[in-house]
Amino acid sequence: MSKTVSILGSTGSIGTQALEVCEKHDFKISALAAHSSIDLLERQARRFNPEYVCVYSEKKYPELKKRLADTSVKLLCGMEGLCEIAALEQSDIVLNSVVGMVGLLPTLTAINAGKDVALANKETLVAGGSLVMSLAKEKGVKIYPVDSEHSAIFQCLQGSKRSQLSKIILTASGGPFFGKSYDELRSVTKADALKHPNWSMGNKITIDSATLMNKGLEFIEAKWLFDLEPEQIEIVVHRQSVVHSAVEYNDYSVIAQLGVPDMKIPIQYALLYPDRLECPTKRLSLTDYGTLTFEKPDYETFKCLTAAIEAIKKGGAYPCLVNSANEEAVRAFLADEISFIEIGEIVSSAVTHFKNFELKCYEDVMKADKMAREYVTAGISGGK
Repeated sequence: MSKTVSILGSTGSIGTQALEVCEKHDFKISALAAHSSIDLLERQARRFNPEYVCVYSEKKYPELKKRLADTSVKLLCGMEGLCEIAALEQSDIVLNSVVGMVGLLPTLTAINAGKDVALANKETLVAGGSLVMSLAKEKGVKIYPVDSEHSAIFQCLQGSKRSQLSKIILTASGGPFFGKSYDELRSVTKADALKHPNWSMGNKITIDSATLMNKGLEFIEAKWLFDLEPEQIEIVVHRQSVVHSAVEYNDYSVIAQLGVPDMKIPIQYALLYPDRLECPTKRLSLTDYGTLTFEKPDYETFKCLTAAIEAIKKGGAYPCLVNSANEEAVRAFLADEISFIEIGEIVSSAVTHFKNFELKCYEDVMKADKMAREYVTAGISGGK
């Protein structure tokens, strides 16, 4: 099997693992894009010889251009560059693994160009779910989930009638602070929050996992990806991260997808679908784990999770508002401007502070995004 792939976010955790998968199966890399990590991006460009490379940071562009001057690579930058890569005619599929709201426009651009999308950018569906899914349907484009949980659900739905689905069960590791009280979280440090028990990820998603916002975002994603009502989505804390998620059918049969906690499995499934080939990861040995546990989330302590679920139930602009508020809050926490528990307080306040409105186009999403960010930054500045 031969495929040509464009990777947005190639220097991040998902991007680097995707390149491992592509290398194992001799896929051609047509384009690579990264935010600002030009050292690794240069090494990737020389190793995989893509036709295009994009660095999102315009400040880093001159330096990377100088470094790649001896190559035939066509160098792009900024949002314009990301979108150009997303629409390349020669690409069979676009893997979008950039972090944050910046991923939405390239996703829409890829869909408009008729490209299938392997989606690892949560914010695309959280902020613009209705726009993305309606456009994908209109263009006949497939969106393959890369998140381990959504990939698991996607896999569990294969060969079954979608009309017979009763509910889905999203598993959550619980993050590093599972079982702690709200008062105990007051003393959490940045170093504590960046220690995930099972997964190796970037800083933003690791903090989201610690607050359980990551699971809230996945709850919203699942609603759009699988056309569900919020009441059809159950979250279960599963500390071992072996059962990646499950589906329940009308006869109460539950089918789950299991595997070692390694993102190369869902990445490969998204890129190879519907085929399955050997994956560059370990095999699962259930006897090595011995015991698998399942518990209910603590919705009172982890306010981000509750806020995200409330946002999708209200609909309209609320999912975008809480997502953007969270992005700003996490940025502030990583910059030592706020405490850990203030992230949840800020995200929760976004659900009550704003009046709802409908997101009819990309510009509406950007309006909601700007409103939320200005609200959070003003609040943080005023609190100093």
